Amino acid sequence: MMNRRKVLDEDSVRSDLTEVIVEFIGSGAMAKWSSSVLKRLINMSTKSETIKFLESVRGGPLTFGELIESTRWCDEISQAELARRMKISRAHLCDIEKGRRFVRPERAARFARELGYSVNVFVSLALQDELRAAGLNMRVHLEAA
Repeated sequence: MMNRRKVLDEDSVRSDLTEVIVEFIGSGAMAKWSSSVLKRLINMSTKSETIKFLESVRGGPLTFGELIESTRWCDEISQAELARRMKISRAHLCDIEKGRRFVRPERAARFARELGYSVNVFVSLALQDELRAAGLNMRVHLEAA
């Protein structure tokens, strides 16, 4: 297993990405990962490749709720704390994380800003969840206007 505290510089990101993601998904111990590693993965210039790879490793699509739960764990933020910062109930946040509730793009963007991650990734996953729930076999691709 690779060192969890390894710093990924620009030259080594591509070569180490596969190993990092496989360990991240396979470990089941997301809380042990530093937030800097997760931010690096989410904010990479190869976002679509990263999401596709995560989905292939997971055996299914990555959901907005799973992203929120993973980032919250990695950033060592409790459900109660994130709910307070987002001005929603802890139960509502739990429902979002477990996929029982969807969020609108505005709220997805607010989650991203509050947590310090890419707005595009959060919004695209929120929209993708809505399309999936509607039974529409489409993929979301966002670009700045």
